[in-house]
Amino acid sequence: MSEASADEARASTDPYLWLEEIEGERALAWVAEQNARTREAFFDADFEASAEEMRAALDSDDKIPFATKRGDHYYNFWRDAEHPKGLWRRTTWDSYRSAAPEWDVLLDVDALAAADGTEWVFHGAQLRRPDYDRALISLSPDGGDAVTVREFDLGAREFVPAPRGFDVPAAKTSASWVDADAILVATDFGPGTMTTSSYPASVRLLRRGQALDAAAEIMSVPADHLTAFGAVDHTPGFERAVLGDVIDFHNQRLRFAPLPEDDRAAALAAADWTTIDIPTDISVDIDRELILFRPRTDWEGTGFTVPAGALAVARLAEFAAGTAAPRIVFAPDAATSLQGWTITRNFLVLSLLRDVQCVNRVLDLRADFTARELPAPTQNQTVSLGAVDPDDEETADDYWLIETGFLEPTALKRGSLASEDAPETVKSLPALFDADGLEVGQHFATSADGTRVPYFQISEAGLPLDGGNPVRLDGYGGFEISRLPGYAPVTGIGWLSRRTSGAPDGRGPSGPAPGRRGVFVVANIRGGGEYGPQWHAAALRENRQRAYEDFAAVAGDLVQRGVTTPQALSCSGGSNGGLLVGNMLTQFPELFGAISCGVPLLDMDRYVHLSAGTSWIAEYGDPREPAQWDFIRTFSPYHLFDDRRRADYPPVLFWTATSDDRVGPVQARKMAAKMQDAGIPDVWFYEDTEGGHSAAADNRQAARTHALSARFLWKELTGE
Repeated sequence: MSEASADEARASTDPYLWLEEIEGERALAWVAEQNARTREAFFDADFEASAEEMRAALDSDDKIPFATKRGDHYYNFWRDAEHPKGLWRRTTWDSYRSAAPEWDVLLDVDALAAADGTEWVFHGAQLRRPDYDRALISLSPDGGDAVTVREFDLGAREFVPAPRGFDVPAAKTSASWVDADAILVATDFGPGTMTTSSYPASVRLLRRGQALDAAAEIMSVPADHLTAFGAVDHTPGFERAVLGDVIDFHNQRLRFAPLPEDDRAAALAAADWTTIDIPTDISVDIDRELILFRPRTDWEGTGFTVPAGALAVARLAEFAAGTAAPRIVFAPDAATSLQGWTITRNFLVLSLLRDVQCVNRVLDLRADFTARELPAPTQNQTVSLGAVDPDDEETADDYWLIETGFLEPTALKRGSLASEDAPETVKSLPALFDADGLEVGQHFATSADGTRVPYFQISEAGLPLDGGNPVRLDGYGGFEISRLPGYAPVTGIGWLSRRTSGAPDGRGPSGPAPGRRGVFVVANIRGGGEYGPQWHAAALRENRQRAYEDFAAVAGDLVQRGVTTPQALSCSGGSNGGLLVGNMLTQFPELFGAISCGVPLLDMDRYVHLSAGTSWIAEYGDPREPAQWDFIRTFSPYHLFDDRRRADYPPVLFWTATSDDRVGPVQARKMAAKMQDAGIPDVWFYEDTEGGHSAAADNRQAARTHALSARFLWKELTGE
């Protein structure tokens, strides 16, 4: 049997294909029935109170208005109770650093939504240099990834109407200013211009007043690649365009071309592109005269080797000409990994992790990369740095510093790398939940193959280790994403601030004890990036099971240490984390008392046919190829489900959003329907219409999504 026919044969036996019709009448009727059932069970007074408290925290006027400097102004996007869809606004530095900044509102998204009759969700703005007088604003009609891109006049406080202004219809679009009258845009230009992953395959030069289908193509990529993108770097003295062929999540090819000061659109259309000739699995950053490389696997060049996870630097012109080899400025070790970097005018700052503890190393570009480390943050806190504005002489080496922790409200500081002075605290978030008596600890579990797996535990100090504590274990384990400490009021309100009353419900002696606060645990399993690309690669494709064994090991360690019991232990995850907890449900059901599974992948046979699914083949494999389906089926919850084990499965909530155009709602729908039809008790489903992959179009929806997950888990573990 051919690959295609084997794939089709499996699909033909699936009785729930009708739920893949996202807007199908029958499917939406099923969703409405499920939503009503879930609301009746969990939208009680406890849920409403928790959701309202979460929303108040998210809407708090005391939140930090994080800002981005462009020219003389600091720009911020802000949501609160009065403006649920948000305000795009700006202020000056003197005003920003004051206790009550005076904001100049540029765009009221609530007013725009009311005027247009569209539930717009703001997805960012790109300002035009050098005057910062126009912006390309991205707006999603439903919170999904597809956006319209419209030109906005900051002086007039209005959109520039087409055809005089740029107005790109809704798609998964990226756009970049070329000059005052042209943009570089990757979008849906019509048939044959999108990849099978649902992203643009074509980058074109669109001039002012020109119809979209008349834009000149600059590059295109094969349909089976992930996407194409184009960007223009307007750094004074280093103006250039960059084109990218993103082959998959872990591989890409880049090329660049300098842009002259005059008639940049014409120069771009006729550019002589230089391809960066390196292995495709190397992450590349171009900044001023430098090019930086971070390989995923060892890079064996002519006369040099750059280890996987290292950072190497060269001068762009010399490297492109083949006259210089890259120089290693960071090499990882067994405990230390590179998470990212930021560059000011004269310094390169490396964000490192040592056993998932933050370290920030500063390299002086003027002094042969001489290194120093910034003062170490408090244990179990995250400190991240970002450049303020390297192009402004007055702020060339200034940096933002953000400190945060599970229990420490976020603080925003500002300093200069050219000075030894400590950074100044600019804004601080007040406490938004009761953390008195709580502490954070780091522990290590041992996975099935002997690998040490770190995890953070947030719990009461002096926690009784008698198994009587209600625990929520959270994880992700994919795409080299690291899970680090961060202040999350919704978690504090929905879990850490709660205390069991001990109300009897027949669960027996293994449930939570009376008077216990919720314990929250974050697992740093393989598939993530906590120990660099090797930690991620260890759980790719045929090795995916290692991520699930790691998570199960953390669950087992919590029980072995006496923190909890399986009956009092829950787990939660979203997206790839939804796939993770879906495998806990089907492979390790005996470890958990309840599971919350959000916006998940679950049907790993059909995932390549749904939404943006083919973009993740590099992560999971391609089920259309029989040899790969043999290992993919071992972590496909939809196929691992066994109705003969109906008594083994813990209560589970699947939640998603109709407008999720990344993973889509259908996998959660199908899994819930399959389990319910098999007679499995306590299988719940909820689907919001808006919000996209985050299921959070505004703070109200975000609060209610988090409150539902927390209410479900708490009720199932405690009976309260």
